[in-house]
Amino acid sequence: MGTSRPSRPVLLTASAAAGTLLFTVLAPGGASADPRPAPRPVVRDGTPLDSPDKAAKAPESAAERALDGADVPLTTGAVRGYPRERRLDAEPENPADKSIKLGLTPYHAIAPELNEIQRIGDRVSVEIAGRSAGGHELYLVTVTAPESAREAARQERMRRLIANAPQAAARSRAIKSSYKTPVFVNNNIHGNEWEGTDAALKLIRKLAKAKDAGTRKLLGRNRLYFNVTMNPDGRIAGTRANAGGFDLNRDFITASQPEARAVRRIAVTKQPAVMIDLHGYVNGTLIEPTTPPHGENYEYDLFLKNTYANALGMEKAVNGLGYTEAKDGVKPAIIPFRDQKEGWDDWPPIFTPQYMPFHGAVAAHTIEFPMQVNNAEYESQPVAELRRRSAINVDIAGAAMKATLDFADRRRGSLIADQIEVFRRGAAGAKQVPVSKETVPGVPGIGPEDVYTTRFPRAYVIPAGRDQRSAAAASRLVDHLLANDVRVRRATEGFRLGGRAYAKGSYVVDMRQPKRGLANVILADGRDISAKVSTMYDISGWSLGRLWGASVRPAAEGDPARVPARRVHAATRVAYVAPRGDLRLRLDDPRAVAALNSLLGDGIAVRDAGDGDVVVPGSARRIAKEVAAEYDVAFSATKERGGKVLRRTRVAAAVTPGELFALREMGFDVTPVSTDALNSGFDWGRTDVLFVSAGLDHRKLNGEAKSRLAAFFARGGGLVGRGAGGAALNSAAGLLPVTAVEGNGDANGVVRVRDARGAAGFGFVYAPVWFTGLGDGVRVEESYGSGNPLVSGHWRPADGGRGGPSDAAGQASVVSGDAGTSRVALFGTEPLFRAHPKGEYAQVARALFAAR
Repeated sequence: MGTSRPSRPVLLTASAAAGTLLFTVLAPGGASADPRPAPRPVVRDGTPLDSPDKAAKAPESAAERALDGADVPLTTGAVRGYPRERRLDAEPENPADKSIKLGLTPYHAIAPELNEIQRIGDRVSVEIAGRSAGGHELYLVTVTAPESAREAARQERMRRLIANAPQAAARSRAIKSSYKTPVFVNNNIHGNEWEGTDAALKLIRKLAKAKDAGTRKLLGRNRLYFNVTMNPDGRIAGTRANAGGFDLNRDFITASQPEARAVRRIAVTKQPAVMIDLHGYVNGTLIEPTTPPHGENYEYDLFLKNTYANALGMEKAVNGLGYTEAKDGVKPAIIPFRDQKEGWDDWPPIFTPQYMPFHGAVAAHTIEFPMQVNNAEYESQPVAELRRRSAINVDIAGAAMKATLDFADRRRGSLIADQIEVFRRGAAGAKQVPVSKETVPGVPGIGPEDVYTTRFPRAYVIPAGRDQRSAAAASRLVDHLLANDVRVRRATEGFRLGGRAYAKGSYVVDMRQPKRGLANVILADGRDISAKVSTMYDISGWSLGRLWGASVRPAAEGDPARVPARRVHAATRVAYVAPRGDLRLRLDDPRAVAALNSLLGDGIAVRDAGDGDVVVPGSARRIAKEVAAEYDVAFSATKERGGKVLRRTRVAAAVTPGELFALREMGFDVTPVSTDALNSGFDWGRTDVLFVSAGLDHRKLNGEAKSRLAAFFARGGGLVGRGAGGAALNSAAGLLPVTAVEGNGDANGVVRVRDARGAAGFGFVYAPVWFTGLGDGVRVEESYGSGNPLVSGHWRPADGGRGGPSDAAGQASVVSGDAGTSRVALFGTEPLFRAHPKGEYAQVARALFAAR
């Protein structure tokens, strides 16, 4: 391998919250992975809203754009040939664009650059892949040899054959001889990790102009796709997050943001066999594949074979540029699989290279440039030094891109054969192939710690909903499966499968399908991997089957193909309004909460039914029909009269961007606040409830701010707190008499819980908290399950042996009560995490309404 590195000796220390590794800065610049094992610091996920990170302020308009962003196809109508020249509209010049200081391309200069490149010849096409949360266009550039409409249609037929009939594709002579390998290059997913964009623009221009035989051959055999900047909002603002406050490289399995949905469409419609995602900063340049644990739903033998081979080529190209630590501050490249022990894993499908393999990418990489230019370095370093570093990063990104194109062209036949084999195994229900030195020859250091496989059920069934919540949750889950190109059928009559009886209208996911890995990612419980590794890079459990509120049942045996059913392309709508009488709406789904807030905004006299439902007067039936259609909810008939009349709940929120996003998704009237906002004389007259999780420290409030906050609670203002931050505010304000116990701050995953009635359910934790020493009047709304409450994820005791799942077992996870005239609810779980556990949203909504 041309290196003297020992095989996998290093523990890589990571910060899951920041999403970057923690590094020692070396002169004359750059960041370096510490080779010594070190304790992992606990940092909360998400940035509080009073952060200097402007994108984390999550403006309401950005949240609305993200929520309203429809999935728009990249192409419509008949297949067109290439080139597909499109003149891009010019963006207003923005001298505040943070790229300018680094000598890089500001966002407003990208469209003119692409317009000019398109005029060079007949190889470059530009499409609009979507818009960012902040409203900026996402440019997808295709570089390939010209194709007639007929040839482009032929290429599309071959792509579909690979995806939909892999056995036939494996026999196709046309695919072997003339299918163009799709290669995808994703850039600037973190806005303040800029340089991939500039390297891509340079390479695109070079490919457009080149007249050599090698380039003609490359573009005749491959289609190259470049997402020029995935995060224009952050590129302009100099922030990691988009305008919605989201880290886009944590969003792929949920796709809450329009940028992630755009890349999902690229994955489905372009079907890359090879992809790289370029951002920063790690010195030396970090090139995946990763350390254990490896995602158990991959065809990991095929993935590792190709990803490691491409990594070696990129390493050679990057090191071959001649940069050195002594001269430039640049260390040799790092391949974590080979060079490190743990801490940079590919377990969760939230990152681009860990999501794309489910759509056929058999080589997928994160590449992290070496020279840090963001955050404190951006502010403290001279402009000349920043530009020196950025130029090195652009050079390294270009070398990685060029090596990847050479790899894809050189191995075109085997890459497409392996992509076909991924889909064939899924369609045939074949077993996964565990990695070993025999199954993946040429990859050194494979050991038992690298073997992760799973047993796929024969099918999953999402039963027909018997109530509004399960029906709405099932509808949402099915639509999400379909958006991810998973095949779903709906039963046309009752049936039995796997020893259970199901009603007509139930959804069936036959796991003998090409994208079974992605279906399992979404629907399976996942695994408790706490004993496997000591540290994880980010979340370890995410089961949407458990967290979105739908009932999902695996069937280990039986033949789902015999179920009388038809394939669906959209879930059945839930919308319904009873034709007579008053109406009941159940508040146990975020759509229902949004519907209620819409009714309250229209001035409808909605009453609390006292059991988690609300009563809408029959006189509002016309408006209820409009709301039911808009939010896809059901209003049933009721004879209940209901209790108090509800009003719009005005929320002051010191929360993470993900929580603010979720609150606005549910239609709450939210004003972001912080320690600074309160110290500046915040007007409490327009607030009913304070929601606190991050960014509000009672100890840092000045005397007047403390007095005004106390007066707010004294006159009946409510408090909803989440996690340690919310519990600390409750304690400092002297409200609910409880003791908050913090579990291991590194823990996260899906947990079993029981509500006050003893009903079993599921929640999500990230740095879990539980409550003890409950005083008079404190009500336990929910508790952690007994034994080991962790279903899937990573939760160990902290140093000293405390804070593990056994300590939390049976303890209160959500409590509420009255503190004088103030109503308080405290959450130890994460019900609004990254717009993720949608089945838990309504818990928070009910607490907010109750605290008014």
